[in-house]
Amino acid sequence: MNRGLNKVMLIGWIDGSIELRHTASGRPVASFTVATPRSWQSAEGEQHEETEWFNVVAWGSLAEICSKRLKTGQQLYLEGRLQTRGWEDENGKMHFRTEVIAQEVVGLDNRLDSLL
Repeated sequence: MNRGLNKVMLIGWIDGSIELRHTASGRPVASFTVATPRSWQSAEGEQHEETEWFNVVAWGSLAEICSKRLKTGQQLYLEGRLQTRGWEDENGKMHFRTEVIAQEVVGLDNRLDSLL
């Protein structure tokens, strides 16, 4: 049997609000963005900074907990997996979006305890 590994671990900050929706069957789904800044120094001694933003999706009870407990600017640790979905728009153009499907979220500041 062939096996693979699809695991993402992020430490970052909530950027923007958490959007909670429900599927047609009533299953909760939350989406939000996590920003992960990094800085480094070049060989020439020049300081650099950049931020990567990740689209995160949480399902079920984790989605409900995230929507109630997470706030913009809070730092968190997140574990999950990457998933890319595609769709075709009304003009026939294909679009793709890669998201982190959250499996565990842990607050890293004093205002958040472990979520799950």
